[in-house]
Amino acid sequence: MSDDGPRLTFLGKFFVLLFIAACALGAFFLFAKKSPPSAGNSIPTSPDQPAQTVEPAGPRVEIGIAYGTEKERWLKWAVQQFAATPAGQRTKINLLPMGSLEGAQALLKGDQRIHVWSPASALYEDVFVQEWQLKNGRSPIVRREALALSPMVFVLWAERYDAFVAKYKEVSFVTIGQALREPSGWETIAQKPEWGIFKFGHTHPNQSNSGLMTLVLMAYDFHKKSRGLTMKDILNPEFQTWTNGIESAVTGMSNSTGNMMRDMVLRGPSSFDALCVYENVVIDYLKNAEGRWGELRVAYPRQNAWNDNPYYVIDAPWSSAGQRAAAGEFLDFLLSEPIQRESLKHGFRPGNPTVPIKFPESPFVAYERFGLKIDLSAVSEVPKAEVINNLLLNWQRNQGSR
Repeated sequence: MSDDGPRLTFLGKFFVLLFIAACALGAFFLFAKKSPPSAGNSIPTSPDQPAQTVEPAGPRVEIGIAYGTEKERWLKWAVQQFAATPAGQRTKINLLPMGSLEGAQALLKGDQRIHVWSPASALYEDVFVQEWQLKNGRSPIVRREALALSPMVFVLWAERYDAFVAKYKEVSFVTIGQALREPSGWETIAQKPEWGIFKFGHTHPNQSNSGLMTLVLMAYDFHKKSRGLTMKDILNPEFQTWTNGIESAVTGMSNSTGNMMRDMVLRGPSSFDALCVYENVVIDYLKNAEGRWGELRVAYPRQNAWNDNPYYVIDAPWSSAGQRAAAGEFLDFLLSEPIQRESLKHGFRPGNPTVPIKFPESPFVAYERFGLKIDLSAVSEVPKAEVINNLLLNWQRNQGSR
């Protein structure tokens, strides 16, 4: 009998080598799967962790959005959510907080950081377009959509609202003008000398949409109309005397509606008794105010107007086709139903009509006791550019005489 053991055939040796190679390859993939991902790859997260942004291959498109600060909380949240989407991974968004008119003026001066202008309303659109066309010879707007709606409101501290209504029966521009003319202030209004003078504020009309909208609503209220505001109405001597009397007594001015509302809540009744601001800004601060100084109350002007928070993709000389496309992608994202639902949490009436606002958890239902209303009595139209310009000129002339 031979001492040699069984020998492997050539085919047997081949299968042994193939088995060893398969084991080695399997071990490699198992190790790679357990290894931490390299930079630039997408990192899965648990539901409690925020999604991490995937770094795309190639350069990212960078765009700047000049926006009214009344949208700040919502927009900052939306930008974070957008960053986790495929379009957001290709785009860097710079949010540039500016008063609505301030943003338009920056564009007209050639601020190359701005590719999108999103003011609080279309009130200044006609003026902006005319001035841009004179300078650049073409329309500035590639695409325009309304993001969310919000009317104007008066907001007062609850105790002072009750005293004001007991004296004047309603909160309106007419009764606010009467209160501002009281030399003894709250002593005459409510036998409360410790409250001091009556303090009413609105934003700077030459920088902020809500300040300019306040002037427009004052004009409509004085002339008891909701449309067709004319140059003759603005130049009416009685109107000019009345509005200048109110404006000369306004307490402080800011270029930001959000900042002015925050100051009222931060400092309490010592800063303002009443403001004329956007409805959504008040809703966003209702709970904050209650925990610091007490409840707020909301009243609606007799003649009101919609602030539709338009989003303008700007056809600026410094804006590339890629930047305009990225601005459009972010606009589509903002109009999507989940993002619009979040805007409702911040007090906006969503621009997407598929998103409801009448349901138990809606702020318009939950905060109804503060004076919020869904239906408005009268909505005014946006005046023509020359009417707005003359309103501003009259206001500036009055400011120069102070």
